Amino acid sequence: MNPETIVGAALLGLIEGLTEFIPVSSTAHLLLAGHFMGFHNPGKTFEVLIQLGAILAIVTVYAERLIWLAASLPSPDPKGRRFVLAVVVAFLPAALIGALAHDFIKTVLFESPRLIAVVLILGGAALLALDRLALAPRFTHVMDLPLRTALGIGAFQCLALVPGVSRSGATIAGALLLGADKRTAAEFSFFLAMPTMAGAFAYDLYKNRAVIDADQVTLVAIGFVAAFVAAVLVVRTLLDFVSRHGFALFAWWRIGVGALVLALLALGVGA
Repeated sequence: MNPETIVGAALLGLIEGLTEFIPVSSTAHLLLAGHFMGFHNPGKTFEVLIQLGAILAIVTVYAERLIWLAASLPSPDPKGRRFVLAVVVAFLPAALIGALAHDFIKTVLFESPRLIAVVLILGGAALLALDRLALAPRFTHVMDLPLRTALGIGAFQCLALVPGVSRSGATIAGALLLGADKRTAAEFSFFLAMPTMAGAFAYDLYKNRAVIDADQVTLVAIGFVAAFVAAVLVVRTLLDFVSRHGFALFAWWRIGVGALVLALLALGVGA
């Protein structure tokens, strides 16, 4: 394993942590950065497995809330149980479709930088349009989302199976359109990320167990640590930023990255 590969793994881990919970598509940034860096790994397992760092970042930041939820499950108050059920209901659509379409997503969609760039631009335009809508929120606390709303958010999350859409972007957009305010939408997206990313991690690890060797484990460990540190910083600051400033910054970032990638490909760079 050469030093360039180790540095590349660390850089991709930072990109994962910085982009996982903002609506710019961490998968798109990882795949595009890896493509232009010449970072290759069998089965595209690295990009999925380093998400464990981002998962643990949420668990760390929300540890107190998670302990409260676990303690509330057997209590007479149904509020905690209802919220956990809402997260499970929202998780199921993407889990089912993701398992059925796993091979197509990894072998076709993950291998098309041009498609990813176009989806980034389209998603950026959609975020700009969403940010300008005069939506009247009906839900201002993450614990108050009804099961029907949670299922609708889960349906939106299925869009993120296409790299470039953004899991957080799809779930936040769905929550906003279904009546949540910006802070509630972003916070529910954090909680929904836990089972979704953990499920993707476990399923991809199982599917690609035959191609994971010692070098691959080392690279994933490096990426994991970098992703964890970066993701903790993002999770601690994102809710306040979104509440105050909306999503325009992320939308323009998506459009700029997508346009840059298309220009580079048109010039034959990375083609």
